[in-house]
Amino acid sequence: MIRILLLAILAVLVTGCSIFGDDDTPIDPPAELPDFEASLKVSRVWDVRIGGGTEHLMLALSPVADGGRVYAGSHDGKAIAVDAENGRIVWAVNTKLEFAAGPAVGEGLVVFGTSGGEVVALDALEGTARWRVDVTGEVLAAPAIARGTVVVRTVDGRLRALDAADGTEFWNIEQTVPRLSLRGTSAPVISGSAVISGFANGRIASYDLDDGDIRWENVIAPPSGRTELERLADIDGSIVVIDQDLYTGSYAGRVASIAAESGQVLWSQEVSTYRTLGVDWSSLYATDLESHVSGLSRASGAVLWTQEALHMRDVTSPTPYETSIVVGDFEGYVHWLNAATGDIEARSRVHSAAISGRPTVAGDLVFVQSESGRLAAFRAKRPGSD
Repeated sequence: MIRILLLAILAVLVTGCSIFGDDDTPIDPPAELPDFEASLKVSRVWDVRIGGGTEHLMLALSPVADGGRVYAGSHDGKAIAVDAENGRIVWAVNTKLEFAAGPAVGEGLVVFGTSGGEVVALDALEGTARWRVDVTGEVLAAPAIARGTVVVRTVDGRLRALDAADGTEFWNIEQTVPRLSLRGTSAPVISGSAVISGFANGRIASYDLDDGDIRWENVIAPPSGRTELERLADIDGSIVVIDQDLYTGSYAGRVASIAAESGQVLWSQEVSTYRTLGVDWSSLYATDLESHVSGLSRASGAVLWTQEALHMRDVTSPTPYETSIVVGDFEGYVHWLNAATGDIEARSRVHSAAISGRPTVAGDLVFVQSESGRLAAFRAKRPGSD
């Protein structure tokens, strides 16, 4: 019940809709789309229908590109593989389950998590069922797959390692879950022989992939405040690992760079986010609680720029694309921002429904999934670049 109440509170904060009074006056309304001079030419390459819509469910369904294909799924259990270049459907299946997270791709598998607490593995080549297991807790983050293992985070604070061959559980660990937390979980990441994950109690930890033994644990932003709402410290965005460093953010107000081997915090910056960070060779990109997008230095965490024009538009995690950053919003718009300055460079639209999952980039294409169950591919070019 507490989680449901918090979801309602956050929905009010994000959409800016008043729950008081008779005139429905917005508390903090979403910004109107600003005018700008386009410096990129964006074209829709293709789009396909995946399945049923998922509006307002706050699910972690985002497309994944791998080996010339794009894999995606809808809340009503439909999964597809399409040719990344032309959108031709390679295979499509209907599991009749309620997908809530994924897919993840690896070890010849396409893996989804469900609202009913199941993990489902499909054959990546043909889409046929490989295995299905019950993990007891709702899965709201994409699994991680590597070295013959599928690692899954569930909302009950558990991290489970499953055999990629048949779903048999190798080990599981548990972190405490606060009475009040955000609806969502951090997706685990496998780095070498370790698996790293963030948790709702503000902790990030590294475990041995083979046996689940803990390697290190750290608190990015300790819960503080007198009320449970003030003490929210969830790490819900995916951990991003680049070389020997990892990057993460927390709802409690910190973005941090951490040494992957030791867990030592290298630097931290005051930015409150429950989204996954975008990372390129020199910078980090973060979407904060007011949908302001910021660029930060990877070396020091210093804020380089902040774009506030998309205020309260429920902007997605930012995804680097060539020299731009791509985000989606609650009305189905896709925005291209200049990676160096944050200036808006282009805008397109998937559908009128919200985009909640992070855009995915492969080659010169951007793949975006809307909550209406549509998957679209875009390409952006600068004038005169042909």
